[in-house]
Amino acid sequence: MKRRDFLKSCGLVAAGTALTGPFAGASPLMASPTDATLADDPLKGLSISIRDLTPLTDHAVSVIVIGCGNRGTTYSRYAERFPAGMKVVGCSDILEHRKNRMGDKHNVAPEMRFGHYNEVFASGKKLADAVIIATPDDRHYEPCMKALALGYDVLLEKPVAPTEKECKDIRDLAKKTGRIVAVCHVLRYAPYFQAVRAAVKSGMIGDVVSIQHMEPIQYAHMSHSYVRGNWRNSKTSTPIILAKSCHDLDILRWIIDKPCKTISADADLYFFKKENAPKDAPAHCTENCPHLDECPYNAIDIYCKQKRHLGVFDLDGNNDPDFILSRLKDPRYDSYARCVFHCDNDQPDHYVANMVFGDNITASFTMDAFSPFGGRRTRIMGTMGFIEGDMKEFRVWDFLTRKPKLWNEKVAEIPEYAGSGHGGGDLRLVRDFIEAVANQDPDHLSSSIDVSIESHLMGFAAERSRRSGRKEKI
Repeated sequence: MKRRDFLKSCGLVAAGTALTGPFAGASPLMASPTDATLADDPLKGLSISIRDLTPLTDHAVSVIVIGCGNRGTTYSRYAERFPAGMKVVGCSDILEHRKNRMGDKHNVAPEMRFGHYNEVFASGKKLADAVIIATPDDRHYEPCMKALALGYDVLLEKPVAPTEKECKDIRDLAKKTGRIVAVCHVLRYAPYFQAVRAAVKSGMIGDVVSIQHMEPIQYAHMSHSYVRGNWRNSKTSTPIILAKSCHDLDILRWIIDKPCKTISADADLYFFKKENAPKDAPAHCTENCPHLDECPYNAIDIYCKQKRHLGVFDLDGNNDPDFILSRLKDPRYDSYARCVFHCDNDQPDHYVANMVFGDNITASFTMDAFSPFGGRRTRIMGTMGFIEGDMKEFRVWDFLTRKPKLWNEKVAEIPEYAGSGHGGGDLRLVRDFIEAVANQDPDHLSSSIDVSIESHLMGFAAERSRRSGRKEKI
């Protein structure tokens, strides 16, 4: 059976050890696994097969990593764990220390350590089997188009590109050249979402009628990434519905498994703007701001005390608060010390969208910056039952038996879950990409380039809708 056909039928990875997801009696959704009485019997009609991370290949796929920051480093870790499946033979980054850090880690030859991505393609020759493109959002298009033209297969960080035309261009060139493009919709590969989709596909809740899906952006994460950080301005990156939430549009499309027909959206930047700045608040939190003790968004608290989101500071393991503070005062990093009310941000801090899919299945999506936690919350309404989950566990209610049953990551005993981010999805995505390239078969991936681009088109339509006040057709 083709991999995508298998995934389509049961929502899971094809092959490997079969694990059954224990479901059990009622307890509050947010209760810990130990608060529920877990059943020994598997849920009738649901068999969950989760493979380990070992690639099914007979040779190592050679890869050049373009963009050696957080995401590029994350994906390259697969080569460290499974060198027989993947080998990093080149790296590219405009920051010398990042390029050399990755080059040293993977013993990359000096002549294969590139600065700007144009240097990777300058010879006009193909230097590896594939490239990983993990550059900033507005620098995906050009290296991807050049890579495809030279015959590379591509693992492409989401969002694909900042404009609808560029997304379609990449899709069309991939199909014209016959190259594999895997978009990093990593949540598809997370065991939690695979199990949710399997529950839906098994028919245990009947026909899906409607979905409520929420992405809470933890308040410090919002201030770090979408107020101070690289994705703060939609004109220099991408709209937040794509930069943050194209995962969510993709998950909705994947679970429902039918095209989206229409979308309507509303959003606004309510809080993080100059008119809400406290009196006498300086431009930077490090400039003796008199409001630090009463501001939960102050940079010194988030970075130096809570020690959140430190990857941008190139600390090399030195997490001493005084050293982090020195980084906040360093001109190279002081954009992260800015007052959240004095930034050049324009991204909405709350967003709602309503969608109609095939067979008139409806879905509502909410993205909100004001929560103490992250992790998606999902409710799926079916004709015979109901599913509710929080990315750690979910419960299925059967209308006939009137008894909820539980699945969670702990009791599922998912193999090699630790060390793979996005709920276990990051390295499983890389594994499947490596297999697709090694076998020259895109069906090793859970999504075609067409479906990956479709979720982006949903995002662009949502932006048009929120700006025009009209429902948009997809």
